[in-house]
Amino acid sequence: MSFSPQSKVWVYQSDRKFTAIEENEILQKLKSFTEQWKAHGNELLAKAEIRYGFFIILTVDEQQANVTGCSIDSSVRLIKDIEQKYGVDLFNRFNISYLLNDEVKVCNKEDFETLVNIKQITPATIVFNNMVQTLHDLETKWEVPFKNSWHSTVFAHLL
Repeated sequence: MSFSPQSKVWVYQSDRKFTAIEENEILQKLKSFTEQWKAHGNELLAKAEIRYGFFIILTVDEQQANVTGCSIDSSVRLIKDIEQKYGVDLFNRFNISYLLNDEVKVCNKEDFETLVNIKQITPATIVFNNMVQTLHDLETKWEVPFKNSWHSTVFAHLL
């Protein structure tokens, strides 16, 4: 199925990598959820995926039906259930992720600041912008060099 570039996306970042078994179980839960996800009785054109073993990404194409507060609440409940069942933190926006030797690393804001300070994070280091809101932005602005990210404005004094 084809999704509009303007489809809404939500990115939930885990504080640790899912095991292969966990990822399979979570993908099954996500698939079951997206297949029956509705907004005011209208089925939503939705999909879910896990990238890098860390990121749960939900996508909804609103050309078919608009997402409502209730439908968003149901997705948040699902993510909270996953969080509880697998003992992960999926809502901490202060955890920052980046690529190091093609491997995703997640750390808190203070540790990230230290890594920038000691030049472990460079202007070219790929960071993840989990604030993206559309499929187009996910494809073009999610994985970006530190120097082109919102992170660089927060930590600009260290560069």
